[in-house]
Amino acid sequence: MHKPNIGRYRWTICGLVFFATTINYLDRAVISLLKSTLSAEMHWDDGDYANIEIAFKIAYAVGLLFAGRVIDRIGTKSGYAWATGLWSLAAVVHAAASNVIGFALARVALGLTEAGNFPAAIKAVAEWFPKKERALATGIFNSGANIGAIVAPLTVPFIAVYMGWQWAFIITGCLGFVWLFFWNKYYQSPKHHPSLSKEELAYIESDMVVETDEAIANKQPFTWVRLLGYKQTWAFALGKLLTDPIWWFYLFWLPDFLESQYALKGTDIVLPVVMVYTISTIGSIGGGWLPLFLIKQNWSVFKARKSSMLLYAILVIPILSAQLLGSINMWLAVSIIAIAAAAHQAWSANIFTTVSDMFPKRAVGSVTGIGGMFGAFGGIFLSLFVQKNLFVHYRAINQIETAYYVMFFVCGLAYITAWLVLHILVPRMQVIKDE
Repeated sequence: MHKPNIGRYRWTICGLVFFATTINYLDRAVISLLKSTLSAEMHWDDGDYANIEIAFKIAYAVGLLFAGRVIDRIGTKSGYAWATGLWSLAAVVHAAASNVIGFALARVALGLTEAGNFPAAIKAVAEWFPKKERALATGIFNSGANIGAIVAPLTVPFIAVYMGWQWAFIITGCLGFVWLFFWNKYYQSPKHHPSLSKEELAYIESDMVVETDEAIANKQPFTWVRLLGYKQTWAFALGKLLTDPIWWFYLFWLPDFLESQYALKGTDIVLPVVMVYTISTIGSIGGGWLPLFLIKQNWSVFKARKSSMLLYAILVIPILSAQLLGSINMWLAVSIIAIAAAAHQAWSANIFTTVSDMFPKRAVGSVTGIGGMFGAFGGIFLSLFVQKNLFVHYRAINQIETAYYVMFFVCGLAYITAWLVLHILVPRMQVIKDE
């Protein structure tokens, strides 16, 4: 029997979210690639850099808590547009900073505003995709984080060398304003979109409970207190708390690891960094594809999701040996870190999707924001109590490799621990009733 053509406009929306996420991560990655340049020019040490990183994470954590709530209130289109415009402005403002305090303030502004990306992105996917496709769509847009991290080393060091470090912030920051034009032109909610066919709308809504605005208005609001009363919220939040800091570690410290361990500087780090994030892009998309494949084999949505996440958690464990094998050959260490980063992105695509699996659409932004806040606070804890003291101490006694041994140990065990927490709190699919 011939399968009807339902249309593919939803993937255009996924593409828009992908590019926003790419720009989001490009803007936040610039400073890590300029660490040596800025440290030399402004006389920073590792403690100063860690403080600037912590300032960003604190602002990001606070921003996430409120961004999800605001986006649930004003809607995906307006919420995403405001967030992107403001974070692009904050990225450009870095060019005017001239000391640690100036950069810390710029990072605070960037953190507060960049927090809007993931609540808006997850909400857009929940609006535009049926449940069985959401992990794949999330994996695709989430791979923008990797593309941003790839584009950054391919461009930022060269811009800094030939135009000055200020222009690296200005040029990357302005990309968000270009994206805004396309977002405002092409995005509407599915039921109001003139380019969406009736067949595709029906497919998108095939496993949703579609209600009128009046019916939604009469329902009990999803306050923070109400949401924190659900085990499902805590499963997502604790999973993010344990695993998000690992991605922060890769993003902010991978260039330093390559410089400290292998004396790579400036443009020399481009190839290994690009390799790590290219492989993690494959992990992001493949991580979304695997549960879809299992669902098509008649697995339940939640069983497919959790089984995939267990596999990804196991794939991170070999990073425990990164330092040992890296002492033999740099590319062995880079390959192991790349596989772990790919597994993180595969994990991330699925843990994000558990929110729209278990919560009504009108609560998705808020729950995503709560979980994101926990993840950011995990990153703050890791930076403040582990990385800052660890790296400053061991670099001072010329034993920086010991600090990286400790960090890779933390990375290796984080995901399997998070999976066990998720399994204990939500052993079976439990959907929150919208009352």
